[in-house]
This record gives sequence, structure tokens and C-alpha cells, in this order.
Amino acid sequence: MSTAILIGPPVPGSPLEGDLRSLGFDVRSAADAAETALLLDATPTGERVALVDPRFVGHVHSLRLALTDPRFAAAAAPGALTAQPEARAALARVVRTAPAGPDAVAAALDAEGTAVQRIELGSLIAAVPTDDAERDRARVAVEAVDEEAVRLRTAVKSRDGFFTTFFISPYSRHLARWCSRRGFTPNQVTTASLITALIAAGCAATGTRGGYIAAGLLLLFSFVLDCTDGQLARYSLQYSTMGAWLDATFDRAKEYAYYAGLALGAARGGDDVWELALGAMVLQITRHVVDFSFNEANHDAQSNTSPTAALSDRLDSRGWTVWVRRMIVLPIGERWAMIAVLTAVTTPRIVFYALLVGCALAALYTTAGRVLRSLTRKARRTDRAARALAELADSGPLAQGVAAATRGAVRRFPTYVPLAIAVLGGAAVVATAAYAPFGGLWPAVAALAYVVTSGLAVGRPLKGPLDWLVPPVFRAAEYCTVLVLAARTDADGALPAAFGLVAAVAYHHYDTVYRIRGGTGAPPQWLVRTIGGHEGRTLVVAVLAAVLSTQNHFTVALTALAVAVALVVLAESIRFWVSSGAPAVHDEGELA
Repeated sequence: MSTAILIGPPVPGSPLEGDLRSLGFDVRSAADAAETALLLDATPTGERVALVDPRFVGHVHSLRLALTDPRFAAAAAPGALTAQPEARAALARVVRTAPAGPDAVAAALDAEGTAVQRIELGSLIAAVPTDDAERDRARVAVEAVDEEAVRLRTAVKSRDGFFTTFFISPYSRHLARWCSRRGFTPNQVTTASLITALIAAGCAATGTRGGYIAAGLLLLFSFVLDCTDGQLARYSLQYSTMGAWLDATFDRAKEYAYYAGLALGAARGGDDVWELALGAMVLQITRHVVDFSFNEANHDAQSNTSPTAALSDRLDSRGWTVWVRRMIVLPIGERWAMIAVLTAVTTPRIVFYALLVGCALAALYTTAGRVLRSLTRKARRTDRAARALAELADSGPLAQGVAAATRGAVRRFPTYVPLAIAVLGGAAVVATAAYAPFGGLWPAVAALAYVVTSGLAVGRPLKGPLDWLVPPVFRAAEYCTVLVLAARTDADGALPAAFGLVAAVAYHHYDTVYRIRGGTGAPPQWLVRTIGGHEGRTLVVAVLAAVLSTQNHFTVALTALAVAVALVVLAESIRFWVSSGAPAVHDEGELA
């Protein structure tokens, strides 16, 4: 249990103690700073502690926001301050020297260098009246604001997609409140969303019209639950690193499992669309990597303004352009609605055609805008950004060896040469896989050249204006090589096996992103070395295609490689996220 310390004489008739207990606090009282310090010393160091002024008047949700949000080591609102275990030592020092009272202690913590998050309350009230007249006015202000309505409204993302905003959130927020009142956690709702989507994929795999209709309906319901879990987290402030990871990871698993279900259903009807399913997955993953790389490259960029960014800000100031721009990028809400409707009324082939066209246009729009921003802004990217891009590149021991051997020469390359080298190497390996005789050595030779170009591309820090494109180029090259080689073989089941391999590798790449976002750094180097890095896996697949081109040996090899990669990355990822001490986060992620 957390402990709340009321500093000062009690106020007769105040509901404050009951409000704090309703939020899970054990309430104690201290007359002054000296007694507060003694109570702090007596409280276990692993517990959250709150300091509250007994004169506090405000909404219970104001206290909830200020005192229970797990994302902040220290947070404050007028008359209330909280400190988690990592900020307890600083709090104990400051209490002994600062004047008594939460506001004074919060100011002293800031002055000492301990960041105190100031909570934005909006229309909610949090005040410390100094006399009866002020107290009466504060109480009137509290009664004038519908606290529950504010809580429900703020449970919804401030920036969301058109479909989600107008067709899902108006009722999913009430479902989130229902879940909160019955003790459900966001992680449980996230898991329910995954199970629902998997059942939808199973219905699609039946290949019947009834199955397709059921699949579309279940996919939409899965998306409702997907929105609900985040709204529940915001409604009840149940944020966690594990929750953000589950939410983001399960979103990808749901969508790509549904692609597989559609492909299986089409096969039952005599239509082989595995190539389209894998192509849609590759395109969507690459889109995400573009998003991640651009955001990480500019996360702490200095002077990152540009005429393109200014134009974008002006467009976002007009209501209709905001919604058009959000719909053009085909976010998850619009994308899943399109998939669900087309599944119910058309065929899997048409679903994948629509996905490929829609996602390709969205990718062109977003990438072109980001390229223009990068070329026109005057920015100097930081070491942190360069390190994040290097981690997203996923270079294995072969590329790292080439980079180490050529680092002196690469540092003298002009700004755009590393990206050009990455594009040239990636295009060459994919084109060779597509046009060279299948079963020959040329794809393997091209893969060896790709190893060299990959090492040259990361031979110096990725601080160039367009170096954020290097990781997406690597993703596209690796995945497309697997797709092309599997599509060209006559081996039965090669494309489903390739789908599994790309899914397993993509999990590793998504896991890398969410670790970086959570502030815990990329996966350990031993994991990257074990699974070969992007260039190593590309070389292995090309060699396997050359030496196992007969019968179904290539399918078996792809399946074995997919299982091996999946076992290694899943085991390490689950170990990390279950045992991680990373700070709690709530990743808003892709537009819903």
C-alpha cells in the first residue's frame, strides 16, 4: 500500500482522508516538517509516498492524476506531491531543509535537480484555500465540473484517426469504464482483443462466405477492444512498460495472423494469395520502420524546423485538412475497417489488392513529406539519434566487421553516400533474386555484395539528413529477398514458410523499437549475433535457395530457420519484458 502524509492541522468536515483511502493510500498526519521526515523514514523505501496539504479542495480525479500515475518518479499538483521509490532519497533530503508543505517541497525538488511532473488538470479543480471564503468558492467550482465526464473524455487519445474518433470512441470509452468498475486490467483487455482477432483469423481460414462475414465482424470487435485497453489505461492510470509492449506487439500479431487466415481461406477455395499476403505484411512492416526511424532520428534533433513542417502545422490548424491527412495515411482504424468490410463482401484477393494499393499510396505520401522535411530543415542530429538508428539497422557480425575494416574511408564519404550505398546493395540483391536463374549462385553472390554494402552504409554515425532511411531500406531488402526467392521456387509451402520467417524476424525488429521507446536500449548484441543480423539472414536464405532448390528442401529450411529465430527472439524478449525494471509508459503508438 502507498502512504499519504497530511502535513498540518486537519480541516473539519474535509473528505480528503476518505478520498486518499479510496485511491489506495494509508493516511497519516504530521504537524510539521520534522514529523514529516520521521514518518518518511518509517515508511518502507520501496513504497510510493504522497505529501498532501490538509486544506486541499478538489476533484478526486485531480488527486488520482497527481498521486497515482506510475509513469513519473515525482509528480505534483497544487497541494499534493508524490514520489516513487526512485525519488524517495531526494524527497527525504529536501523535506529536512525545505519549508513544510507539498508545494514548497516540490519547488525544492525541482531546484535540487529532481524532475517533478506538473500535472495538467484542465477543467478539474485542485486548490489550497487559505480561508473559509476561498474554500467555499473552491467547493462551488468543484461541484460545477462533472468529474466523471472529464475522466471519460480524457480517456480517449487526444489525437486519433477519423474512424476511431467518430465510430469507436463514443462507446468504447464507456466499455473502458465498465471494465474498470469490474476490476479488469488493460492487459486483460489487450489479451481479449488478441484472442478475438485470432478467432477472426480462424473464421477467415474456413474459406466460406459465412466464415468471412464472421471474421469481419470479429475483427471489428477486436479493434473495439484494442481501443478500450488504452482508454482503460488512461481512465484508471494503469500504465506499465509491459502493457505498452503487449498492446503494440499484439496489434502487429493480430493483423498479420489475420493476413495468414485470409491466405488459408483463399487456398481452400483454390486461390493462392500467399504471395500477396506476404507482400502486404512486408509493406506494412516497412511503413512502420519508416515511422520509427524518422521519429528516433528527430526525437532530440536541434533546430528541427523547416518550411515543410510549417506548412504541415498550418494544415493541422484547419479542421477538415486534419481529418483528410489522418485518413490518407490509412491508420490502423481505417485499415482494419476496410479489411473487415472487404472480407465480408468480397474475396481475400481483393482484400490484399486494396491493402497493397492503399498502404503503398500512404507510404508514398508520408515518406515524401518526411524526406522534404529532412532536406529543408537545418538540423544537427545528436549522438543519441545516431545510436538509435544504428540499433534499428540490426547489423550483424558480418556487416559490423566490414564497417570496422572500412570506417576510416567511409568517414570521408559525402553526406548522402551511405544511404545511396544501402539502396544500391538492397536493390541489387532483390533484383538478382528476382531475375537470376533460380537455384544458381548469383543470388548468393549478390547477397555477399549486400553484406559489404550494408557494412559500408553503417561505417560512420547515421547523422545525415536522410540517414533515417537506412533501416527501412535494410528491412525492405531482407524481407523482399525472402519473398521473391520463396515465390520463385516450385517447392510446396515455400511462401507460407517465408511468411513465418518474415513474421519471426519482424517480431525482433518491433521488439527493438519498443525497447528503445521504453528507454531501455536495444536487445543485447549476443541476440543480434545469434540470429545473424539482417545481412547474415539474407545471405543464409540466398545460399539455401541455391543449394536446396530441388523438391521441398527449401521449404523445410525456411521453416526451420523461422522456428529457430522465433524461439530465440521470443524467449529473450519475454524474459526481458517480464523482468524489466523499465519505467512505466503508455505508448500511444500508431494512430488508432
